[in-house]
Amino acid sequence: MTTISIIGAGNMATAIGARATAHGHTVEIMSRDTAKAQAAAEQIGKGATVGEYGAKPAGDIVFLAVLYSGAVDAVKHYGDALAGKILIEITNPFNADATGVVTTPGNSVTQQIAAVAPADTQVLKAFNTVFRDVLAADKPLDVIFAGGNAEARARVATLFDSLGTRPLDAGGLETTHALEWAGILIMGLARNGGGFGIALGAK
Repeated sequence: MTTISIIGAGNMATAIGARATAHGHTVEIMSRDTAKAQAAAEQIGKGATVGEYGAKPAGDIVFLAVLYSGAVDAVKHYGDALAGKILIEITNPFNADATGVVTTPGNSVTQQIAAVAPADTQVLKAFNTVFRDVLAADKPLDVIFAGGNAEARARVATLFDSLGTRPLDAGGLETTHALEWAGILIMGLARNGGGFGIALGAK
């Protein structure tokens, strides 16, 4: 299997990490708060380690699991340490009541990150339409993703397949703003009778 690095130590970071280790991958957690990173690594278990925030991630595939408001700054902080990496950001740039997004077409968070990341970093969006508990349940589910080039999306699809999910490739960076609105869609479904145990998918 492979090593993945996760920038962030919150609920989604631990859910992604636990699912990855359950399927044989090695996980590195990186956070501004070292104590939170250590706690997340202990929660994930199975050899999860803590890396230095801002240092070069051990994994060639890196998840950015922070709030959207800090995502661009985090990537700026890492700078060239992300060169050559595949960076998967999971943010949802919701407005205050989660009825809309604060981004505009052509200016998704993913696109903002890609603009400040090293030129050879492939930036994608995924998991923003999956609730934490659904991901943590480690049952089959669809994962819609977009961004990067075709080679990067193929590598990400292989990783997602290894996690027991069905990867659904929605295309390049131009599609990532639509995925942000898909986050609003799943939130609306959850609030209006669907509950937070649902996920978007396709048949």
